[in-house]
Amino acid sequence: MKTRTLFALAWIATLTPAIAADQLSRPNILVIYTDDQSHRTVGCYTEAYPWVKTPNIDRLAKEGVRFVSGYCGTWCAPSRAMFLTGLQPHAIRGLKFAKNPHSTYDPAVCRFWPAALRKAGYRTAQIGKWHLSTDAGHGRDWDHSVVWFHSDPKAAGGYYRNQKLSFDGGPLTAVGGYSTDNYTRYALDFIRRPHDKPWLLWLCYDAVHSPYLPAERHQSRYTANEPVPTPADIFPPRPTKPAYMHRYGVWSPGPDGVPVNSKNRALPDVVRQYNRAVLGLDEGVGRLLDTLEQTGQLASTLVVFTSDQGFAWGQHGFEWKVAPYDANLRAPFIVRLPGRAAAGKVCRHPVAMLDLIPTIFALAGTPPPWPLHGHDLSPLLKNPDAPWPHPVMLEFFGHRFGEETDRALTGNDGLGGVPWWLSLRQGRHKYIRTLVESEIEELYDLESDPEELTNLALVPEHRATLKDFRARLIAELKRTNAGLIKNLPEPK
Repeated sequence: MKTRTLFALAWIATLTPAIAADQLSRPNILVIYTDDQSHRTVGCYTEAYPWVKTPNIDRLAKEGVRFVSGYCGTWCAPSRAMFLTGLQPHAIRGLKFAKNPHSTYDPAVCRFWPAALRKAGYRTAQIGKWHLSTDAGHGRDWDHSVVWFHSDPKAAGGYYRNQKLSFDGGPLTAVGGYSTDNYTRYALDFIRRPHDKPWLLWLCYDAVHSPYLPAERHQSRYTANEPVPTPADIFPPRPTKPAYMHRYGVWSPGPDGVPVNSKNRALPDVVRQYNRAVLGLDEGVGRLLDTLEQTGQLASTLVVFTSDQGFAWGQHGFEWKVAPYDANLRAPFIVRLPGRAAAGKVCRHPVAMLDLIPTIFALAGTPPPWPLHGHDLSPLLKNPDAPWPHPVMLEFFGHRFGEETDRALTGNDGLGGVPWWLSLRQGRHKYIRTLVESEIEELYDLESDPEELTNLALVPEHRATLKDFRARLIAELKRTNAGLIKNLPEPK
């Protein structure tokens, strides 16, 4: 008996390294996906205000790779559609905006990649904000779901409080409390469950979307003593930018000269409130990491922290996203996975949210269900200074997807005063093409001009670079089979 017991113990001991290796080869995947969060709200980013404190998100950066220039989408639903399909908006078929709900899609045409991971042996879960119709895909894409249907405002309830949630595809249930804390709690419940297979959790916080409501415990943080500088081009005319930028602006000088928005709120006040709402997110990240550690899953879990896009506070006149500038769009982008991602490293190559999807499939050891538009980030996770020849292309088509982006433009396309545009970032330069006939192009050197104030497209000495980036954009459109190439308006 004793001999058999010792043999059994020895046999189990030989299995332990194999189990650990298998966990590493097919890691759990936690994607923390916030809403309208600028990279300037995270303390480890050099552009953050010096008074911003996010110790738990900063911990992720200390233990993983922080991407300086991470680009996700251009706004809301399109960003989420890009994440779920791994495709640029021009290639997403079967998804349309509507009145109520705000968007609809045909799941037979517009397929989401979590279903493929589910078939490959992952347990999949989505918790939080859902922005694509009232079909959240429970039982098709997700084994577990706690959904706030933002796309159906009549049934959603409040943005931060008194929400109506659907649990595992069930009827809407009124839930009290602060939504950021609620989503964290539901995520912790999922992480603590007994798991006999690796899991994917897409955790979609609705913070820090307007009305930027912080938790009551954070109301007194960031007082009037914290300075908020006024951006250089908060007021028009901005003559070196496209025509719509000559007049665009929601800010005006207040009685004391401090800019105020359309609600007569001073710029420093709303910026401080916005950053207060980030504090609940940061606490949630801390609780998630602690729980992963307590349950023995931290070493075998890929953790990604990012947002659907950034948000501008006065830069170029905006209090919004959608515009093609870094102040509007750049989001925090941090990846942690021991053994696969370097710890405490910074990557300066521009990367895209679309690059996360092939990375996830590579780490999961399963092929993607269709050709993806992004590129596997694994080389940069191992060595952030490794060569990276891939550009980042972004598209803004307002409320349009797929074949609806192929048509000739009418001159009235866009959203909120911002026309359709395309951009391409590679290395230190960014090229912007506003899709309006005879409009000027834009070219910025983001190393010498991070605020994008000097349009090099108008400088004769930079004509060769402009021509080069114009061609790179066309090449990327062709690579991703964009039908709109045939209807691109000619620039000035």
